[in-house]
Amino acid sequence: MQPSSPRILVVDDENTLSELLSMALRYEGWEVRTAQDGRGALRVARDFRPDAVVLDIMLPDMDGLEVLRKLRADSPEVPVLFLTARDAVEDRVAGLTAGGDDYVTKPFSLEELVARLRGLLRRLHRSTIWDGAVLVVGDLIMNEESREVTRAGREIRLTATEFELLRFFMRNPRRVLSKAQILDRVWNYDFGGQANVVELYVSYLRKKIDAGRPAMIHTMRGAGYVLRPAT
Repeated sequence: MQPSSPRILVVDDENTLSELLSMALRYEGWEVRTAQDGRGALRVARDFRPDAVVLDIMLPDMDGLEVLRKLRADSPEVPVLFLTARDAVEDRVAGLTAGGDDYVTKPFSLEELVARLRGLLRRLHRSTIWDGAVLVVGDLIMNEESREVTRAGREIRLTATEFELLRFFMRNPRRVLSKAQILDRVWNYDFGGQANVVELYVSYLRKKIDAGRPAMIHTMRGAGYVLRPAT
């Protein structure tokens, strides 16, 4: 169950921006910690155990993408929202490829950032009428309460976004899901028109779910994607 006061770690070397973000997030009733560099972020994360991280890519001591990789090694499910002045498509894709869950470019509105953080927290802690249910498609099993996923008895570790995407597939087996449907259900907004985020995360799932096994996730050209038991 989602804690009453989500813990948010803000990592940015601009003091004014960090203070502004902290004030806005505390106004939401959230507990906030800050760090000004990558090493500090990793130290704080180990003790604070954040529910979500706002992470600037350009940090003074190490690249934000490297910070993310180290965070993922310790907390594979924690949602990460990249915050950066870079707005090129390739930078967005680089951040998402590294495992980020969302991406906001400077300048930004505090309302948008807070809304996106709420979305990430819902994705990680969403409670539904299926709580405690076990979803089974072929040899793929998901326990929605414990958030454990296995295929053929082998554990599969997923990020929060990957888990939510797979859950959507597993609740709709054999049904062709369009990119628009997936964006609306998993991301809850248009993602700035970057529909290729769906392709990106489907590729992540395939590497974890289908690698070395008969494929379960199939592309239906011009229509979307479908999850079927392996034959």
